[in-house]
Amino acid sequence: MASPTKASTPTAPGAAPANPRSRVITASLVGTTIEFYDFYVYATAAVLVFPILFFPTGNDTTSLLLSFSVFGAAMIARPLGAIVFGHFGDRFGRKATLVASLLTMGIATFLIGCLPTFNEIGVWAAVLLLILRLAQGFALGGEWSGAALVATENAPKGKRAWYGTFPQLGAPLGFIIANSVFLGINYLLPHPDGAGQRSADFLAWGWRVPFLFSAIMVIIGLWVRLKLVESETFVKAEKKGAIRRFPLGAVLRHHWWHLILGTFIMLATYVLFYLMTNFTLSYGTKAADLETASAAAQKAAEAAGTSFDASAFAAQFYPGLGFGYTDFVLMQIIGVVFFGIFTLLSGPIADAIGRRRLLLWVTGLIVVFGFTFNIFLSPQLDPKFTGALTQAFLIFGFMLMGSTFGPMGAVLPELFPTNVRYSGSAISYNVSSILGAALAPIVAVALWSAADGSPWLVGLYLSAMGVLTFIALLLSPETKDVDYEADLGVGATGSL
Repeated sequence: MASPTKASTPTAPGAAPANPRSRVITASLVGTTIEFYDFYVYATAAVLVFPILFFPTGNDTTSLLLSFSVFGAAMIARPLGAIVFGHFGDRFGRKATLVASLLTMGIATFLIGCLPTFNEIGVWAAVLLLILRLAQGFALGGEWSGAALVATENAPKGKRAWYGTFPQLGAPLGFIIANSVFLGINYLLPHPDGAGQRSADFLAWGWRVPFLFSAIMVIIGLWVRLKLVESETFVKAEKKGAIRRFPLGAVLRHHWWHLILGTFIMLATYVLFYLMTNFTLSYGTKAADLETASAAAQKAAEAAGTSFDASAFAAQFYPGLGFGYTDFVLMQIIGVVFFGIFTLLSGPIADAIGRRRLLLWVTGLIVVFGFTFNIFLSPQLDPKFTGALTQAFLIFGFMLMGSTFGPMGAVLPELFPTNVRYSGSAISYNVSSILGAALAPIVAVALWSAADGSPWLVGLYLSAMGVLTFIALLLSPETKDVDYEADLGVGATGSL
């Protein structure tokens, strides 16, 4: 293995750190913001556009489920990305791996914006969408862990959880930017059917703009990340001979229990996140009455060039809250502001009282929150209360999301030593995405339909996942005082 470059050499006492704190924060924040922007652009289109343009089955529920299935397919690709990027990140360093993951995500997202639709090439449109979606998932499988390591391995003593919240902050920022771009495009286009509806131009070409815009953001992210040098923790592990030829084998052999714990520690966070974003957007913007829903579905079928069967649609219809797309996304953005605030607040609290204690409290609240879905999101409520209750639901849910997501930037990396930290944290994070994120939108739609439009079963599902996470936290160690400098991993020479 090549020796560390001059730029990677640990700094002398009293010298400026190899990676200044401002560069560490910017690189971890900007990169994950771009990655999550790309992910959310797809998530929004999966609800608003792809069921109509790529999966026009004639059945509203089936089209939505097919769209969510392709959305979930990326979660299956994420563990593969975690293994590949984790291997190179633990073997050769964090910097090049982070650049590669960002570039892969950016190219895939840009190409989605160029895809022909079902009307133009038939089923091949869905196949190409699936391939590019898998590429997105593969890239995100390596992105998060690398960004978390850049932040935490360069953090000052006693502030690792706080620094670990900066890559996490990319999630709410990416959501706000992605949906603001969608809102801006939708607002600027003509709306003959009312400002709250998607216009024909939006379905024809406007939806492509957010995907194409990602190219500009990727260029900015690459410029920031290319300025990074390797963390001193990784360089020390390299000098001590701790770097493993096959990190995956080492993490499976020596740290399999922590892989399992990390996977289930993330589970409730994933389920909550995708219910608060994808499911609520579907539920909130679906018509509350059959007449309105039927008229909207007929226009969508005409835009996609397919036939519309009114009786079949009526048989499979179940209600939502009836908000316009613009109104509901603005409500979500308000909630996501609280997501960002509580993400940042969670870091100092986790540094002060411990990650495990904080997460046990928050997970307990998530379990309770699941039982409130039918209170806040009932379509049978008086319409004058629906808006206020829905907004309160979004704020509470995103507050919990920030409180549980923020500490994960420190918790998962701290479960593993330096020589397998990238692989271990990435695999835990992304295997959990299959159990949580990949299944959550599909399970939620199925439970929503099974309950005849009521969300109470969806909330019960969240509570059940919260119980599993709570058990994993009870079985896990407190990682607040883990010493990165000493915990280089099995195989290191010297004092280890």
